[in-house]
Amino acid sequence: MSHSTIHVVAKITALPHQVEGTKELLLGLLEPTRQEKGCIKYDLFQNQDDPTDFTFVEEWQDRESLNQHLQTHHIQHALSLIPALMVAPPDIRVYNQI
Repeated sequence: MSHSTIHVVAKITALPHQVEGTKELLLGLLEPTRQEKGCIKYDLFQNQDDPTDFTFVEEWQDRESLNQHLQTHHIQHALSLIPALMVAPPDIRVYNQI
């Protein structure tokens, strides 16, 4: 059975000395994103065994909603801080449920 929504898994790896700063930045994305049109689910997880490893698990109404999300001020601001906080750009993967 195919569903029309799309699912996103975005992995972020913080620099070891920037775990708390990265966590604060990522937590700040939750509420504005959850208010966006087309956002169904937007949850953040931190790996219990590796505190530098953060993962967003998301569900969006459609690809257009995700694309609009990626252009919002809060996401663009977060992306501008990557060099100072994170090992590399986020690994963002988009899935269809099958």
